[in-house]
Amino acid sequence: MLVVEDDSGVRHLTVHHLAAAGYQVLEAGNGVAALALLQSRQEPVHLLLTDVVMPGMNGAELAGQARALRPELRVIYMSGYPDDVLSAAGDVSAGHPLIAKPFDRATLLAAVRKVLAGRGAGSRLQ
Repeated sequence: MLVVEDDSGVRHLTVHHLAAAGYQVLEAGNGVAALALLQSRQEPVHLLLTDVVMPGMNGAELAGQARALRPELRVIYMSGYPDDVLSAAGDVSAGHPLIAKPFDRATLLAAVRKVLAGRGAGSRLQ
């Protein structure tokens, strides 16, 4: 799983929750670093958990490029912004679920389990 979040505190806490639950987690602070990780690794990456609004490359752009590299990649967006800001950041409704920040550990893990099981496409998970 790859967590992409420009806020280091949110990223580290998210990675901590996922790793404590037994997931193997990669992390990146921006879209460029995330794509470099995906290109450099041979191992499967099953899930991209990405912030929507980030400097440089937003989450929708990242998801599109990441899925071009790895078509099987599932995506969960996360954001603390209201829907009107999200629409300006790209099409996050393209079949990928959204988890609202702030979220707690239980909500995060439930969303990840749901998406990895193939459920939750195109829905707000919190």
